[in-house]
Amino acid sequence: MSYKVLYRKYRPDSFDSVVGQDYTVRMLKNAVSTEKNAHAYIFTGPRGTGKTSSAKVFAKALNCECSVDGNPCNTCDSCLHFKTSSDIIEIDAASNNGVDEIRELINNVKLVPSSSKFKVYIIDEVHMLTASAFNALLLTLEEPPSHVVFILATTDIQNVPITILSRCQRFDFKPINKQDLEKRLRYVASEESISITDQAIEEIALISAGGMRDALGMLDQLASNGTEITLDAVSSYFGSVSTQKIDKLLTNIENKNTESMLEVLENIKSSGTNYSVFVEKLINELRKCAVHLKSGKAKYRFGFDTLYHMIFDLNECLCNININVNPYVLIELVLLKYIDIEETMEVQMPLGNNNKIKEYNPGNDYNTLESLENKKEKKIDASRIVSFSVETRINNCFCEASKEYKNKLVDLWVAFMNFLMTKDRSFVSLMADTSVCAASPTYAIITSRIFSTNNLINVEIMKIESYFKEFSGLDYKFVSLAENDWKEAMNKYKVNIKNGKIYTFIEEKIENNAILNTEDSSVESGSIEDVAKDIFGTFEIES
Repeated sequence: MSYKVLYRKYRPDSFDSVVGQDYTVRMLKNAVSTEKNAHAYIFTGPRGTGKTSSAKVFAKALNCECSVDGNPCNTCDSCLHFKTSSDIIEIDAASNNGVDEIRELINNVKLVPSSSKFKVYIIDEVHMLTASAFNALLLTLEEPPSHVVFILATTDIQNVPITILSRCQRFDFKPINKQDLEKRLRYVASEESISITDQAIEEIALISAGGMRDALGMLDQLASNGTEITLDAVSSYFGSVSTQKIDKLLTNIENKNTESMLEVLENIKSSGTNYSVFVEKLINELRKCAVHLKSGKAKYRFGFDTLYHMIFDLNECLCNININVNPYVLIELVLLKYIDIEETMEVQMPLGNNNKIKEYNPGNDYNTLESLENKKEKKIDASRIVSFSVETRINNCFCEASKEYKNKLVDLWVAFMNFLMTKDRSFVSLMADTSVCAASPTYAIITSRIFSTNNLINVEIMKIESYFKEFSGLDYKFVSLAENDWKEAMNKYKVNIKNGKIYTFIEEKIENNAILNTEDSSVESGSIEDVAKDIFGTFEIES
């Protein structure tokens, strides 16, 4: 007898062997046992979750001569000859999707079953039917002969017309959970005498993403090697990444070991690991860290805010699947950024009194600041204090800001990040998630979502300005604000404009290695609202 692949050999022959679809199985069994079956069903869900297998089991149960609690007995003549029965018609809509095929089906529907109670039509990938074919099927699907049952299966329910859906009972097949996949894999491995480690089973269940067919297919492929299936074998064959490598990567980030972190990342990339699989596993590990942190069992020194923002930054990489840049470049930039993040540091408020030093604690809510006067006296690290007036630079940017200048810088910004990659990677880690929000001919305001990153950018702003001039030839002065502070500055500007005031340029000069204000940054009258509209595109003031 020829070899049969595992997913075919272990295809369910009763409802009890359908894995991970308890609700659907219970409803279908009740329909059989109470003899209250509908004339049309539609099964929808991801690939490999049991739609077609359940359709075949249901068809067998409907025609079973002595079903038990809705399950086919698998011993009667109808069950034994199910695979060769002329009353069970399987149609692949991907290759038989025209109106002529549906018309032939409609003509055959009128014929009574040859030896069964019901003639069952199983139409797989029904969403592939043409619009004309769907229209031809409508009337028959709504009022078929009493001896006919339609079972439609699809992985793309959005492409099935609502007129078809309204004539069917719908059952949604969900991805099979990891525990059920692992249990089934252990059973099949035991039945086939396949030697496999628990870690390898867990990895296969993770990679298969809820699809039993994919999981059994991977097990089948690995078993052909004839040796024990290990975690390394799974990672090598299917481009996965082990938990140990994830731990090593995060440990290097924790220890600020840039070279070792890049080496681990390059090893993961060169092993052929799909970047989406890698990012998903990394996000899962960071999520565990966040849960442990909140439950008092911190696994890494990262604060909750850092874990939170790292997860969202990595998820953004997944969203950029169609970009031209190598995804691993984006992942590298994100991880480099978090090597330089300090969990607790004293930073200066970008807006307000420049002489007030505030403390930022990532354990608190994002952007929550507490006055240093309310805390124990702390030593101020002078190297971390911004040496220029943030308000002055905001004021000078608003003097001549326009969309034209902003768009010009936005167009240059990604290329500037690539330039920093070759020039100084430590600045890439700071600047990776920055964006330009306002610009004039010589000043620009940028934002970064992490508050402490904005302060670090402002500390190093002169070097950044030097690199930008080297890259673009443009002599710009930058200031970096947290998103909330940018909104505050923007609203303050709009209020000033509505009150008929105008921004005037304030000269900066260096005294004692610090850039100071030479005059107050208040505004004078004489402006118009069109200036603000040109910068922001709207003039609504946010509350």
